[in-house]
Amino acid sequence: MAQQKVVVRVPTMTDDKIKQKAIEAVADIYGIDSIAADLKENKMTIIGEMDAVAIAKKLKKIGKIDIVSVGPAKEEKKEEKKEEKKEEKKEEKKEEKKEEKKEEKKEEKK
Repeated sequence: MAQQKVVVRVPTMTDDKIKQKAIEAVADIYGIDSIAADLKENKMTIIGEMDAVAIAKKLKKIGKIDIVSVGPAKEEKKEEKKEEKKEEKKEEKKEEKKEEKKEEKKEEKK
């Protein structure tokens, strides 16, 4: 199973006490990598290799929920692309330095 990102709106999550209960309820599920809760928007974002139905069942014990979205976790792909770009830039810089050194040696020989 690939990593997925589940965004759930919990209208009853209005204070820190209920927020903590919601986080603890979801934290018991196997395969979760990260949990983020936003009190202002009453939303929870859960990322990991887990079942979205299990998350819904756990959170329904706290109160009514609305599933906003379920999809692949795109953040990892962005991080991988950033790492690849950094590696490419490092390689380009190394090549440029090598070329500059070669040019300097040629100029010194003249």
